[in-house]
Amino acid sequence: MSNTSYAFIMMLAGIGIPVLAALNAALGRAISAPAAASVVLFVVAFLTALAVAIFTGPQAIAKVASAPKHLLLAGSLIAFYVLSITYIAPHFGVGNAVFFVLIGQLISAAAIDHFALFGAAQTPLTAMRAAGIGVMGLGVFLTQVAGR
Repeated sequence: MSNTSYAFIMMLAGIGIPVLAALNAALGRAISAPAAASVVLFVVAFLTALAVAIFTGPQAIAKVASAPKHLLLAGSLIAFYVLSITYIAPHFGVGNAVFFVLIGQLISAAAIDHFALFGAAQTPLTAMRAAGIGVMGLGVFLTQVAGR
């Protein structure tokens, strides 16, 4: 696939994050149980991921047992995200919640790339890159204050 394809897919994933937050927060309100709404989300996500894994190469699932155990922390991180956004978005607003998620993502992504953490390709945090991240952060901030 080309970089354009990767960018497009990731843009779609980015579009999905606030939609996920709004839908799951609404489900949590509808059933008066944000944690239960998160469980439902994970069951649907698990079944979807399982179907894709079975279709694209089920033999890889057997290799999980030999993978470094710290890599499984990703599951806890997504659970924290879903639980927190499902609980907080109805009180704080989807836009505000996602704003702070985006700021956290910018900081975390810059650190992961700079230090080549978790096997990521190293991309040093130059002054220009830091300025670009700052501009992105400012842009996200402006989207939140402009509507008030």
